[in-house]
Amino acid sequence: MTAIRFATVGFDLDGTLLDTSRDLGVALNHALASIDRPPVPDAQVMNLIGGGSGLMLRRALALTGGDDGIDFDALRQVLLAHYEANIAVHTALYPGGAAMLDALDACGVRIAMVTNKPQHLAVKLLGELGLLDRFACVIGGGGGFPLKPAPDALHAMVERSGGGAAAYVGDTTFDTGAARAAGLPCVAVSFGFNDQPAHELGAEAVIDHFDTLIPVLATL
Repeated sequence: MTAIRFATVGFDLDGTLLDTSRDLGVALNHALASIDRPPVPDAQVMNLIGGGSGLMLRRALALTGGDDGIDFDALRQVLLAHYEANIAVHTALYPGGAAMLDALDACGVRIAMVTNKPQHLAVKLLGELGLLDRFACVIGGGGGFPLKPAPDALHAMVERSGGGAAAYVGDTTFDTGAARAAGLPCVAVSFGFNDQPAHELGAEAVIDHFDTLIPVLATL
């Protein structure tokens, strides 16, 4: 069994542990349709995700005609309501994710979640997928901490998971920035919603598949 020095490994959710792009895209296009905007093609949705639903929606509005005269807060609620009602239709772990989580468990590593997704949606999604019990803690947006790239939630993750050495796994500059600010080593996944090329995100390592996460963690 590979030896890992980390007591806790934390994960981002959207684009890191789970591919949520299709369910987010359906909700986004539902909101856009409510104001007679054209849909964002599935292939482009991934480029809009990262930083929370508000930023995703602002990016989509910019693509489809701007936000002049738009009640942004009301439109975001339309998006969130549809997403919450259809949160796990297409969403699944990325390939190798289940085996990777099992292997971390077998190594005695605590698994944690820090996401900019609203707290109640993160808990609901993990619950619907039968994953919630795997996590020592789940910290989402609105959970009392600033959103990433602020480091506060990562500090809380370490404390709530029992302390000790920790690493973080993410897919965007929000994740690598938060980890750097928190003083935690970060692994970036190349298969997520990368807002820059994966090797330019500033992570200590980049993986292309979850099969390689534990061997990479053992080198950090």
